[in-house]
Amino acid sequence: MKKLAAGNWKMNGLAAHLSEAEALAGAHAQPGCEVLICPPATLIARMAQTLGDAPIALGGQDCHSADSGAHTGDVSAVMLKDAGASYVILGHSERRTDHKETDAAVRVKTEAAWRSNLTAIVCIGETLAEREDGKTLDVVGTQMKGALPDGCTAENVVVAYEPVWAIGTGKVPTMEQIAEVHDFMRTELTARFGDAAAGIRLLYGGSVKPDNADEIFAVSNVDGALVGGASLKADDFGGIIGALERA
Repeated sequence: MKKLAAGNWKMNGLAAHLSEAEALAGAHAQPGCEVLICPPATLIARMAQTLGDAPIALGGQDCHSADSGAHTGDVSAVMLKDAGASYVILGHSERRTDHKETDAAVRVKTEAAWRSNLTAIVCIGETLAEREDGKTLDVVGTQMKGALPDGCTAENVVVAYEPVWAIGTGKVPTMEQIAEVHDFMRTELTARFGDAAAGIRLLYGGSVKPDNADEIFAVSNVDGALVGGASLKADDFGGIIGALERA
């Protein structure tokens, strides 16, 4: 599997910002890694049309566990697929905090994503209090066990480690801390899924920027990044893509 540079636009982006996706496609016509943008749901179909055949995948930022029904304001995996998405981010810490999402909820959403042939990017990570209490690996292990369904493969799931205290704060764990968690995740996946775990990509997320990307991508078992704010600008995201291509 190719390494993955995934951009999470979060609740940012209007039609005027489609030009950033166009600029990114123009600068990376033949990227040496897989490139993914997850814009707000309102832009997925328009971004798909704008990008055309450019080698940039699109994804949603969440989906409902049901394929359709009386769920006002929600978006299903079927709808994301229909709009042009091939990925969906699930269990992001902001969803867990703002919408009280549990590991069990993330698991059934992941299964919904699979029904629509979407690759799920399942997010996990500890809070600052949990890190300071020495509970990081316990938290990560529990979240992986609860949020990942049986049957995970390199084709249907990506796991993103995003320490909650590093998201949007400018704080980045040490490379040793990142390595410890990513090596642990690989070990846990292998123990549960066997040979299928070897190709499951492990992304790091949390204040990834062009000036620290090379160092992060040199860490063992880091197969790419889930990028927040830096993915909104083609120049910044392009710098991270370039670092991943060099890794």
